[in-house]
Amino acid sequence: MSFIVFADGTANLPGSLLDGIVLLPSEYTVNGEPRTYTGDIEHFDMKSYYDGLRNGVKVQTSLLNTGLFLTHFTPVLQEGKDVIYIAMSSGISGTYNAARLAAEQLQEEFPERFVHIVDSQGCGFGNGMLAIKAAQLSKENTDVREAARILDEMVPHCCQYFTVDDLNFLKKTGRVSGATAAIGTTFHIKPILYGDKTGHIVSCAVAQGRRRSIKMLAGKYREKRLDLEEPDVYISNGDCIEDAEMLKDLILEETPKAKVTICPHEPFSGSHVGPGMLGLFFQGKER
Repeated sequence: MSFIVFADGTANLPGSLLDGIVLLPSEYTVNGEPRTYTGDIEHFDMKSYYDGLRNGVKVQTSLLNTGLFLTHFTPVLQEGKDVIYIAMSSGISGTYNAARLAAEQLQEEFPERFVHIVDSQGCGFGNGMLAIKAAQLSKENTDVREAARILDEMVPHCCQYFTVDDLNFLKKTGRVSGATAAIGTTFHIKPILYGDKTGHIVSCAVAQGRRRSIKMLAGKYREKRLDLEEPDVYISNGDCIEDAEMLKDLILEETPKAKVTICPHEPFSGSHVGPGMLGLFFQGKER
């Protein structure tokens, strides 16, 4: 491997896709009880977590701090290797800036080495897709600076669309107003949201009813997808596996040979979008 790839729990990756990727420990609390996420998403107890949110459990997430990056990156640089870290969007988390500060400090300490922080402008598989590509480039012995360029150029093509079942979780984080949440709940309005070019989560459409929102996600795939016979497509869900399977079927109607991965949605952004979150991630023409 020509360089070491780092990601964290927000990348949403199952063990089968973690080869060549080092996951950094990510912290959050559930009703004040600290928890650390260090493994693949398939070992995350999705049912218990999202049931807790449904029942009013309070979850607080923490950004990764500069000290953590220094601790994990320094030994790699001391061994004469370079580093690429795929960060959650700078538009929704301070983790990117913490990693960037660490990189600047380490570049001064190790001027012969290269540390690059990719602002994924996304979360979940939005940064997971980039981590997978980074690991592939490293295995192919791609020069680290060339790999950094390729990954940065991929960011605007990482399409990430999702819908939610309960607007009140978005209300708590200021994504929608209290009035919008109340009206949406009353009339079963489901927003279609996406990560825009600045990395912020914004609404691009609304649907009346859950089934229509799922079909609208598939419509975004149809509209934005690249003309590939066997594209990689990722679906994450906040304890709504039946809806994820429905979305998968719609994707396969469009591209029968698509390689579709379904996983639980990670706990970090999951606490903000809530149970019933359904996300679709793929490489497309544009966001």
